[in-house]
Amino acid sequence: MTDLALSKPVATADAATRRASVLRRFSLTDAVFRNVTRASAILVLVMLGGVIISLIEGALPAIRAFGFGFLTSESWNPVTEKFGALSPIYGTLVTSAIAMLIATPIGIGVAIFLTEICTPRLRRPIGVAIELLAGIPSIIYGIWGLFVFAPFLQTSLQPFLISTFGNVPGLQTLFAGPPYGIGILTAGIVLAIMVLPFVASISRDVFETVPSVLKEAAYGVGCTKWEVVRKVVIPYTRIGVIGGFMLGLGRALGETMAVTFVIGNAHKISGSILAPGTTISASIANEFTEADGALYTASLIELGLILFGITFVVLAISRLMLMRIEKKKG
Repeated sequence: MTDLALSKPVATADAATRRASVLRRFSLTDAVFRNVTRASAILVLVMLGGVIISLIEGALPAIRAFGFGFLTSESWNPVTEKFGALSPIYGTLVTSAIAMLIATPIGIGVAIFLTEICTPRLRRPIGVAIELLAGIPSIIYGIWGLFVFAPFLQTSLQPFLISTFGNVPGLQTLFAGPPYGIGILTAGIVLAIMVLPFVASISRDVFETVPSVLKEAAYGVGCTKWEVVRKVVIPYTRIGVIGGFMLGLGRALGETMAVTFVIGNAHKISGSILAPGTTISASIANEFTEADGALYTASLIELGLILFGITFVVLAISRLMLMRIEKKKG
């Protein structure tokens, strides 16, 4: 009995020691994890700040030489060292707008088909095909656009658009000019093909999160499939759909190689979407290796700074939209 009584305090002390050791190990692990994640977040901020500082420092000669006029000037003449960003900004915004106007309804339609209408036998092959489109390198899209798609547009679609809308008031300027094949419209359509997989994949994923009970309840009260999609699926997933749209828009704004192949690379603004143009990323890719002067190089770097700013503004607006939607839902 005495030995048993003595063993109980010893066992209790051993258990307390082990418990304290385990708690110290957990505490150390938690501290390491917390510090590593904090360092990762700080590293991202430092990298972002470094990129911004580098862009501003590299663009300073152009900022001092042209000031705000750099954003409003269409001139781009390396010989006289007169540079302006208006043409690349215009081309970037217009091609991205064309791409999203085409890709968004098609991508959402594909997602609705895959989640609500498509048979299980076809769902997987179509889904894989969409994912393969996202994996194709952009230079392949550019080569295909230049040698296959642009000639088709030049001989078929663009003459049709010119003959159909060329004399329509309000649209004649938009479709004016000869059918070059390459141009802003061609770049916008190629961008739409590249952006489509992102919009479709994200929309499909968020549509699959809709609880079945909601759709079954809607069908139970007599709703058609269109009414279920419009009144149940889309409202329930609109935050995810907007996120997919913004992701696609970010891809369209920064795309370089495919656009460079098919846009025509002309520093001019035309009211016609059939005319050649340029974008910020295409201008940088085409001319950076040829920039032999400090002001020329600084102007190209300032173009990169402007593209960074445009992307930041787009992401900020999307975040504000999502916050407002969440606030209304809450």
